[in-house]
Amino acid sequence: MSVMARPIKPLLAAVGLLTLGACTESTAPSSWFQEAGSFLDTGSFGNATMNNIQVQNGDRNYVVDLNNRFSQDVLTTVNFAFNSAELDSDAIAILQTQANWIKQFPEVRFKVFGHTDAVGSNAYNKRLGKRRANAVVRYLVGQGISRSRLQAVVSFGENRPLIATQNRERLNRRTVTEVTGFVENHPTLLNGKYAEVIFREYVESATEMPPNAESGLAAIEGQGG
Repeated sequence: MSVMARPIKPLLAAVGLLTLGACTESTAPSSWFQEAGSFLDTGSFGNATMNNIQVQNGDRNYVVDLNNRFSQDVLTTVNFAFNSAELDSDAIAILQTQANWIKQFPEVRFKVFGHTDAVGSNAYNKRLGKRRANAVVRYLVGQGISRSRLQAVVSFGENRPLIATQNRERLNRRTVTEVTGFVENHPTLLNGKYAEVIFREYVESATEMPPNAESGLAAIEGQGG
């Protein structure tokens, strides 16, 4: 038995060397074979922490950051029929998602901007844009949003079209909701909790469920329909 076992060790060693050689040539990072310190970080490490520090120091515009997130998470624009300030089913669906987002961030204030197309007089379109903005505000207030958080209602009338045309254009007949700032003197703001404001849903997701929540969920899942 001992005579037959001797060749195995050199064979295993050879296989190991071949495997190591293959890894060295094909899969090992090139930085393994460079002098210490030759690999430099490209700048991405620590960006999240740096962003929060810049916001709290006033070096970064937190309103712009919040508005960018708002526009990424929901549709900020609703459109209207010609010469109308009535909300159709598409507009209501969009405003419902806006209201759900706004409710997550009670510190945040918003403006609603009204627009029209170029058909009609400037004065009439200014009033029509205001009516459209008011319609959006009324709907959001009806969904439980405090009117005080809707900082202002602004009408640009026909002055800022998306499509440059003198004809009827639905894309120009719109309102746009934007983040404009924070509620003044809100108790949970400006005290080092910017990250908690931005990432509140992550905080809530870690909240412990009540003892009876799982049994209630199981009862719901057992129902058909």
